[in-house]
Amino acid sequence: MTVRRPVAWAVAVVLFAEAVGVAALNWLLATVVDRQDMSLAGLDPDVMSLSSKIGGVVFGLYFALCGLVALLVAVRDRSPAGLGRVLLISVAVVHGLLGAFSWGLVGRHAFLAMILVLGLVVLLLMTYDARDGAAAGRTGDGEGDDGSPVTPPPAPTAP
Repeated sequence: MTVRRPVAWAVAVVLFAEAVGVAALNWLLATVVDRQDMSLAGLDPDVMSLSSKIGGVVFGLYFALCGLVALLVAVRDRSPAGLGRVLLISVAVVHGLLGAFSWGLVGRHAFLAMILVLGLVVLLLMTYDARDGAAAGRTGDGEGDDGSPVTPPPAPTAP
């Protein structure tokens, strides 16, 4: 049984949920800052509110784009290539960093959630690489990876 497609579907769903969650959380924080009308070290509260909203939209779109790449991998059942692969690797790095920060700031449950998503993204990347690497090792002309002809090993002889 193969786990490639279910993992890709799970990564897509999780990244879409994170996109909505991150955007909503930043929008909520921006609203709180806007309603309190307090400055932080002399910063304008309107600027802080607007920057939080912009950051939420940008990171929400980033996670949604990464979720779209995972969704395309699940639908096509092919390895991500080019920009899609770079996006999935970058979202794995982001989850590793978020996991490291969340351990000290939020707690171990947030850390475990981030590391779980990191593991899913890495599993997605690794399972498709293993399949593509096995297919690349086989050529149609009877030769292996090193160019030598593929022959069965000699049969053992009895003494």
